[in-house]
Amino acid sequence: MELKWLLCVTLLALGILALQAHDTDEDNDADDVVDIEDDLDDGIEDVEESKSETSSAPPAPKVTYRPPVPTGEVYFVESFDKGTLDGWVLSRAKKDDTDDEIAKYDGKWEVQDMKETKLPGDKGLVMVTRAKHHAISSKLSKPFVFDTKPLIIQYEVNFQNGIECGGAYVKLLSKTPELNLDQFHDKTPYTIMFGPDKCGEDYKLHFIFRHKNPKTGKYEEKHAKRPDADLKTYFTDKKTHLYTLVLNPDNSFEILVDQTVVNSGNLLNDMSPPVNPPREIEDPNDQKPEDWDERPKIPDPDAVKPDDWDEDAPAKIADENAVKPEGWLDDEPEYVADPDAEKPEDWDEDMDGEWEAPQIANPKCETAPGCGTWQRPMIDNPNYKGKWKPPMIDNVNYQGIWKPRKIPNPDFFEDLEPFKMTPVSAVGLELWSMTSDIFFDNFIICTDRAVADDWASDGWGLKKAADGAAEPGVVGQMMAAAEERPWLWVVYILTVALPVFLVVLFCCSGKKQPSAAEYKKTDAPQPDVVDDEKEEEKDKGEKEEEEEEEDANEEKLGSDADLGSASQEEEEEEEEEDRKPASEEEETVNRSPRNRKPRKD
Repeated sequence: MELKWLLCVTLLALGILALQAHDTDEDNDADDVVDIEDDLDDGIEDVEESKSETSSAPPAPKVTYRPPVPTGEVYFVESFDKGTLDGWVLSRAKKDDTDDEIAKYDGKWEVQDMKETKLPGDKGLVMVTRAKHHAISSKLSKPFVFDTKPLIIQYEVNFQNGIECGGAYVKLLSKTPELNLDQFHDKTPYTIMFGPDKCGEDYKLHFIFRHKNPKTGKYEEKHAKRPDADLKTYFTDKKTHLYTLVLNPDNSFEILVDQTVVNSGNLLNDMSPPVNPPREIEDPNDQKPEDWDERPKIPDPDAVKPDDWDEDAPAKIADENAVKPEGWLDDEPEYVADPDAEKPEDWDEDMDGEWEAPQIANPKCETAPGCGTWQRPMIDNPNYKGKWKPPMIDNVNYQGIWKPRKIPNPDFFEDLEPFKMTPVSAVGLELWSMTSDIFFDNFIICTDRAVADDWASDGWGLKKAADGAAEPGVVGQMMAAAEERPWLWVVYILTVALPVFLVVLFCCSGKKQPSAAEYKKTDAPQPDVVDDEKEEEKDKGEKEEEEEEEDANEEKLGSDADLGSASQEEEEEEEEEDRKPASEEEETVNRSPRNRKPRKD
């Protein structure tokens, strides 16, 4: 038990000392900053420099940035590594139906390095301002026509400051004669909108396309189903993430984040509202007939209320068997005026009325079973039946729930190739956000999956590799976390010390019993050896006495040699009889397990 308590006290002391050491280090660091003198000895400085160089960790492998280059045909590509916005058009439009103060698209865009970048030279497009409307766009190298080749849209986003409410989605602007990038705004026609969006705790990854009704010529937005994956991490971890949309001519689509599929489906089956309307609809002019009976059950018309059915009987009645408890104070009220209360000095009876002391529980009732007028408690009335109602029976005239009849949908159409959307000729970002410094990079629009993967490897892949190289190991991460939260030192110490404590507790705290082999090797006496030695000494004395008697008998026999043979034989028989009991006793003692001497190796 003393060992167990000693270990517990030791663990507690280690935790306290770790915290104190951490605080002392912080104080010493602060004192060192204050007490550094400009005239320190050069030799001491050299020693300190050599120590820091020796103790510093080896540098992490360096990842060199090279601008990505497309490996195949592309419709649009932009890495912003030139450091300019050449080819991009800032919108000067105003939003309709909005106050002039906030209607302008006056949010700032700049080409910058990412904050805390691990790849010097890797630049991107940054939405600098917050709480403003931003719009910027650029032409494709050639319009994309939806025919026999897939469409692949891919770009990177980094919410450097997190995100409160806002989006980072991209729009593929429809090819129309009216398209003017200088006037790009929220009502500008687009074909596809794709990318992350968040407000509150609603994390979205949009895929919307505008489908043209072949009958009316009007466009309607079709939204992909929400992904099952948890998207929160992509908005909160402040890392660069790669967003990819793959749209195939067979109407299938895939949405990927960091080259992992998070959503997939088909344009015909997984969009809301559906691309194609239903063939039949309910007739808006149809009306339910007046005699239509929708009642599955009806009251039995032949049922009669029983004669003894009393509808006026109360549900509760007074318990006639109840007896007033002994000691009940009938003349004492439950509440009385507070005798310690005093009328406020500023009480105006003309304005406030006559002052009355507040009511408090009657102190006399605290020790009594009750005060005031005693009333019998109420119990359920056994004769209560309530209002009589006839039992319900099946309705023989039941016709079911009425529904209007179906008629052919006059607006029905069937578009089996919704992939063939309106061609696109430009890409744009039209955004509003309550968070600044959203980073965009490495846009690509192409038709070959391999080209998009190569572009991702040369851009986003380098960022990922650089982040991985710069991240500390497990021990480094634990030490950094403990620097921010000193209480983690106690957790670390207990995590290491607890297994050691348990091993010592279960393996070393028990009393060790010597084995028989140890007795043999050391000739140490066993617990009952002392008693055995005493018995052996007693047996030895008895043997010596017997030998002396035998010697005396032999001498007597020698001196009486002239006696006859008969008397000699009698004496020998007597001697044999005297020896026999002693021999038997000696043999019995020697056979006892306690008289056996331990063997010596």
